Amino acid sequence: MTLEADFNVAAENVKKLKTKPTDDELRELYGLYKQSIVGDINIECPGMLDLKGKAKWEAWNHKKGLSKEDAMNAYISKTNELIKKYGM
Repeated sequence: MTLEADFNVAAENVKKLKTKPTDDELRELYGLYKQSIVGDINIECPGMLDLKGKAKWEAWNHKKGLSKEDAMNAYISKTNELIKKYGM
């Protein structure tokens, strides 16, 4: 399979985990997913009162500069790690 096909399978598999990942794990997945799909962050940081939006923005911003291919590979690896940890 191609990298993009593997990425899409991983994105579907992560939705089937038996247990919800921790907030840190979810932020890591979110940042890698957005970097894979969009590339470097292209939106302004949300306001101080939007805690969830700000956490997501920061997770994505930490991946800035990572190539889409590297982000996809990291996302696939993280998903496989979570499947081993939580089961599907």
